[in-house]
Amino acid sequence: MSMTDPIGDLLTAIRNANETGKKSLVMPASRLKVDVAHVLKDEGYLSAVSVESAVPQSKLKVDLKYGPDGERVIQCIERVSKPGRRVYGSPKSLVPVLKGLGIYVLSTSKGVMSDRAARAQNVGGEVLAKVY
Repeated sequence: MSMTDPIGDLLTAIRNANETGKKSLVMPASRLKVDVAHVLKDEGYLSAVSVESAVPQSKLKVDLKYGPDGERVIQCIERVSKPGRRVYGSPKSLVPVLKGLGIYVLSTSKGVMSDRAARAQNVGGEVLAKVY
């Protein structure tokens, strides 16, 4: 776990668990990680997200989602904006991922949301991740 890019760590943990067919994963929680996980759940990429209180740090528990025959719901999950190169998008510049089959996860002034929600509310922000 690197301390420099917690979102990158979250996405990597989800990607690795997804590729090995794990049902769930647990990692240290932060508000941003929890918000990103909730966006992925709301968009149908995760089956459940919960935060368990613990000392010294709460734990984020993420349940992955698979299809009826065990096929992965998440085909690709990658970081867009990195600590060394931030990427920002305006509502007009956010082109739907795979013609709407995927999403971007954005950090906006109105909180963390999908690109669909950001376009609906006409807000732009930092493009954290791309998922399909």
